[in-house]
Amino acid sequence: MRGLTDTGDGGSGHAGDGEGGNAGDGGLRGPGGTSGSSPGTRWAASGTAAAGLVAFGLLLVSCSTGGTGTRDEGPAGAQVVTRVTPSPSTPSTVKPPRRVDVVRLVKKDPKVSEPVREELKPCTGDEYPVDTSYGTLTGGSAADVVVNVMTCGDAVGIGTYVYRARADGTYENVFTTETPTVYGTIDRGDLVVTTQVYGRKDAIAYPSGEEVITYRWTKTVFAEYDRVHNDFNRAAGNGEGVMPDPVPEPTRN
Repeated sequence: MRGLTDTGDGGSGHAGDGEGGNAGDGGLRGPGGTSGSSPGTRWAASGTAAAGLVAFGLLLVSCSTGGTGTRDEGPAGAQVVTRVTPSPSTPSTVKPPRRVDVVRLVKKDPKVSEPVREELKPCTGDEYPVDTSYGTLTGGSAADVVVNVMTCGDAVGIGTYVYRARADGTYENVFTTETPTVYGTIDRGDLVVTTQVYGRKDAIAYPSGEEVITYRWTKTVFAEYDRVHNDFNRAAGNGEGVMPDPVPEPTRN
């Protein structure tokens, strides 16, 4: 057939006019002077070229990522970076209570008895025997003031007073008790008044018990809300204490 016969002078058959010529083989000649390649040879060439392209692509990827070839830091993963933005601090809307000259307030209060006013004198220097608490008791626009007047020598309460702020900035007395050994505190919006109870032979340091009365503001006055009476043990605390002998351990067989 034409196109497959060797001419004897090294020339090949005409690829364009022979039925057996392969126009698409690019003029590649097989061994022995045959034109074209066998199917196995073409698949091998194609596989080699594909492997070369893959290797070249990997080289480009390595160069584009600034690496030195294959990654040595492990598989690339999406790392979520959490940024914590500190929330702006909210300024407090609660105004600090206005300090009051409680000694002057008590001395000028007509509801305070004369004996308490006379007892209200400096103990040392300009230190007066008064304890003061500021808080919400009557629901007013300003803090209420609880004043406890005590004796200098034994710090025994002799009067508890509650003052409520008026609209003009002055204060009015809305609660007074002058029972000996009395002391008032503010507890979660309630007025708690504690009074020590003494027997005929009790020392000041060892009362027989106490009365704890809770008051709540009811529109215009304080009303008693709760009362607790506590009796104290009178046998303990009298004389010097002696530690008892240790109990021996039981005998083990």
